[in-house]
Amino acid sequence: MSSFYFHYDSSVTPLGIKGTYLLMRGITNRDDDIEFRRVADAEIGRVLTTLDDAAIECDAELAGFRALHERVGVSNKKNPSSPENLMRTLQRLNRLPHVNLLVDIYNLVCVRTRLALGAHDIAAIAGGVTLRLTTGSEKFVPLGASKAVPVKSGEYSYVDNANDIVCRLEVRQVEKTKITLSSDDIFYIIQGSRDTADDLLRNATQQLVDLTKRYCGGTEEVLYSSIRH
Repeated sequence: MSSFYFHYDSSVTPLGIKGTYLLMRGITNRDDDIEFRRVADAEIGRVLTTLDDAAIECDAELAGFRALHERVGVSNKKNPSSPENLMRTLQRLNRLPHVNLLVDIYNLVCVRTRLALGAHDIAAIAGGVTLRLTTGSEKFVPLGASKAVPVKSGEYSYVDNANDIVCRLEVRQVEKTKITLSSDDIFYIIQGSRDTADDLLRNATQQLVDLTKRYCGGTEEVLYSSIRH
């Protein structure tokens, strides 16, 4: 049994955040995969046929994240959810940015489902991760940044045992736990909002596991899920 853990704190229960949280061990990340690229390109082409401002504004899952941000006093204009930001990037560029195979896999599932997905290198995480409300004392170094930026109290974030944020809201991941080609043990986040259907969350989780195992190998362990059984 792994010593790594995930804890869903009672402080965020009133927000109604739904999610499934996975540990995947023994994956082999790569820069890219020709077969996966064909699958991803076909899916992106399909999505682009109906993607416009109205589709983004009216999407139920993206609207759920906006409502979630309003409940904790976060500006959606300044802090769009990661799936909304990804959809707008896709709309603008007509493609998704390529990072590495593992990141590209969860971005594809994000595009398909409009849920917020993230992956974190367990080797860089202190102890475990707790989803809780912030106190303002946490350290937050966003992905791509070299210095910490302030965090206000009362936001929901994923925080490790060193009081380092590994994901602020579902908006921004961090430099500390970013996925590289050497990452082999992964903490996966699949997050929705209050109105996310269990079937969608279950489907997104299965897609993520299946694609990861198909192209990167590994074994999965569900640490926590809000899906009702």
